[in-house]
Amino acid sequence: MKTTKPKPTSIISFDIGRKRIGLAGCDPMGISITSLPSINRGKFIDDLKTLEFICLQRKVKGLVFGLPLDEEGMHTTQSKYCEKYGQKMGKALGLPIAWVNEHSSTWAASEQHQLHSDRTGRLDSECAALLLEQWLREGPELKPVHMASFP
Repeated sequence: MKTTKPKPTSIISFDIGRKRIGLAGCDPMGISITSLPSINRGKFIDDLKTLEFICLQRKVKGLVFGLPLDEEGMHTTQSKYCEKYGQKMGKALGLPIAWVNEHSSTWAASEQHQLHSDRTGRLDSECAALLLEQWLREGPELKPVHMASFP
């Protein structure tokens, strides 16, 4: 399935882990990408409150989630978990979402930023920045939660 380059808007991207969520955002023109402080995972409602504040503060119009697919592009246990979490977060925030394949993003971010043994959350947010960069280049377009699926 061919994807089209999305229309730039204020976006937050997510690198969802079991302990932390890496975050990155872009300006409404899609020109600058900023790694944001990661958040430590808690109960969903606590994550939601934190992310709701960030989204309001940044005037976010959409969410991009990474899916850790395997080498063949197939779903993994973690990608299914991320998809469920992303759907739930998109619905709770009332924002459209998009998915990007995050295979090897942790390795790429650790190499690019020399964060090989990072435990601070910076690596998670640098991964989210790479995901957002990829989304701005390749898409797919944001879609309402009930219509969003990985291409």
